[in-house]
Amino acid sequence: MLNNLTKRWLFFVTGLIILSFGISLMVKGQTLGLGSWDVLHLALTNKIGFTMGIWSMIVGFIIISVSWLITKERPKLGVFVNMFSCGIFIDFFNSILPEVKSFPAQLFVYLLGVAILSFGIAFYISPDLGAGPRDSLMLLIVDKTPLSLRMTRNLLELFAVVLGFLLGGPVGLGTVLVVTMLGTFIQWMLPMTTALLNAFLTGEVIEPSSH
Repeated sequence: MLNNLTKRWLFFVTGLIILSFGISLMVKGQTLGLGSWDVLHLALTNKIGFTMGIWSMIVGFIIISVSWLITKERPKLGVFVNMFSCGIFIDFFNSILPEVKSFPAQLFVYLLGVAILSFGIAFYISPDLGAGPRDSLMLLIVDKTPLSLRMTRNLLELFAVVLGFLLGGPVGLGTVLVVTMLGTFIQWMLPMTTALLNAFLTGEVIEPSSH
C-alpha cells in the first residue's frame, strides 16, 4: 500500500506531465501565439539558443531566487522538481509530437493544449508539495496582497507576454486567451482536482452527480 506522501508525489508528478503535454500541444499550434511564458521561452531560444525546456528551467530558477529573497523561506522540494521536470517533459513532448500544418488542426490542438495545461496546473498544485516557480510567485502575491488568484495569474501572464513580445516571441489571439483566461480556468478546475486528490488518498470512488 502506498502511503499518503507517496500518493501526493505521484499526483504531483502526474500533474507536471499533464501540463507539459498541454504546453507542447500549444507549441504545435503556435500560429495562434504561444502561452505567455512560452512566448518568452521561445523568444529566448530564437535569440540566444538552447531549447525551450532549458529556458523554462533558467527563467524558473530566476523566479525561485526572487521569491526566496522576498519571503526568506527556503522553497519546497516540489518547486525544484517542477522546475527541472517540466523542462525535460516539454522538450520530450516537443520532440515526439508531429507538426500540425492546417489552421483548423492548429486551432484544435491549441485549444486542447490550453485546457490540458489548465488542468495540469490545478492537478499538481492540489497536493501542496510546492508549486512551480511561476505558480509559487503567483501564490506568494496572493498571500501578500488583496489580489485574487485569477487577477494575480493574469497580471503575471501579461508581464511575461509583453517581455516575450519585445524579444520577438510569437504573440497572437491564442496568447490573449491564455493571458486573460488561464487564471480563471485554473480556479474552475482546482475544486475538481482537489476532490480527485482526496479520493486518491482515501481510496474512495467519486460518484457522478445525479443533477
